[in-house]
Amino acid sequence: MRRAEKQSQSPVNRLLESADTATGAISIAAGSAAIGSIAKAIGIAKRFTSGLGVATLDENLEHLGDATETALSRVEKNLEAQGERIEEIERRLNSEELLEGIKAATLQAQRTKDKKRLERMALILANGVAENDLEPESLDDMMRAAVELTNWDILVLGKMYDSQKGLLSGRRSSFDWSEQVGHIWTDWNRLFGLGEDQHLKLRASLSRLQSLGLIAEAQTNFVKDGSLGRQAFGLLLDGKRLYERLQEIEGAH
Repeated sequence: MRRAEKQSQSPVNRLLESADTATGAISIAAGSAAIGSIAKAIGIAKRFTSGLGVATLDENLEHLGDATETALSRVEKNLEAQGERIEEIERRLNSEELLEGIKAATLQAQRTKDKKRLERMALILANGVAENDLEPESLDDMMRAAVELTNWDILVLGKMYDSQKGLLSGRRSSFDWSEQVGHIWTDWNRLFGLGEDQHLKLRASLSRLQSLGLIAEAQTNFVKDGSLGRQAFGLLLDGKRLYERLQEIEGAH
């Protein structure tokens, strides 16, 4: 729909808009604009939506839509290869839950121009369809995390996922979990493979992940010297789920 609206826009109107901006620039060069109207004459408002190589909301939504459609096409093939009925696949793609997820992604798309973050949201939607799990509140949280986390944050989450995912399935108590996390964390420097200048960067990532409820500080008796050795951070179920939903969808063979 957005593409159709853009294509249907009158070429005359587009030409007039360009001429209007050019006229404003010429008037500034001639020194004829009054103080208080320079920004308007230059056309600052229009620069937010065109001419700077910055993705507009329309472009964001187009990229998000294309990425989601591509990912869902792979999901369809995978589900069919697993023996899922076409009727069930259609039900999932027409579900109210997926529609609510699309709404959540559309709102979050207004907060970023980074295509990688838009693609994260597409993967969250598609993997949710694959898992038949599109719970609205959980989706809202994942979409927000997809936009707010940096690539470095996702890398840190992945390191924690690889080393701790097994701790979440069979834990008997929070104490047991904390002690297990603490044991793994004693080797945190090797786990993340950091240079001396990256410790603060890691701490910032851990803070962001913790603020989004993806990891938590564990109370442990395993204490080491060092800036991060006195704290141990454990992967939570929401962090595990988010990282799994961010994985690329391989096509069916």
